Amino acid sequence: QVQLVESGGGLVQAGGSLRLSCAGSGQSFSRYAMAWFRQAPGKEREFVAGIMWSGGRTYYRDSVEGRFTISRDNAKKMVYLQMNSLKPEDTAVYYCASDVFANGLGSPTARYTNWGQGTQVTVST
Repeated sequence: QVQLVESGGGLVQAGGSLRLSCAGSGQSFSRYAMAWFRQAPGKEREFVAGIMWSGGRTYYRDSVEGRFTISRDNAKKMVYLQMNSLKPEDTAVYYCASDVFANGLGSPTARYTNWGQGTQVTVST
């Protein structure tokens, strides 16, 4: 079992930066692809970024490409989302998730079944 806890959310002005952290637990954490999702009020949860189990491949939704960077440190069982040039439309609750299958690539279509509690990101104009 992989258990996840997000942190690092907060209030930031447009153009600013935040780094979200996801602390994982479980013996096999390093073998699972990880992803960040977000959900704004009244909207469906959407894929933001994903990372291969080894960190060798990443995926991003188009709207964050070039602004966000997902990374992981398997030795520390941590996943990060560095968010730069934030926009008001980035405002959402951000969730960390792990793939149900080991050795995944972190693609948007993977089956993510383990979720953290979420951390709020608010970007003001």
